[in-house]
Amino acid sequence: MSEEKPTKPAAAPSTANAADVPPDHLAISPLSEHFDEEKLRRGIGIRFKGVVRNNIEEYCISEGWVRVQAGKTMDRKGRPLTIKLSGPVEAWYEDLGDDAPVAKKG
Repeated sequence: MSEEKPTKPAAAPSTANAADVPPDHLAISPLSEHFDEEKLRRGIGIRFKGVVRNNIEEYCISEGWVRVQAGKTMDRKGRPLTIKLSGPVEAWYEDLGDDAPVAKKG
């Protein structure tokens, strides 16, 4: 007989708290695998390098970068060209008001 170690159930985050923090990676382009319409409808606030930005195309909190449109330049398929900027990123849902929980690297 082999002994089986009892497995501990993974601690699930509380649904109220987990639902109130935006995802680590999100994009506004429907062609991206990180696109999520339901989360975008709630309104996402982004703070990049301490400044609230409203022109973010895509972000990743854990890797510390955002993508912004590079002027009015378009690629050959008509999509805007973007540039990747590195720095600290924070995100929150705007529909929760001023006291919304903030997702940041930590």
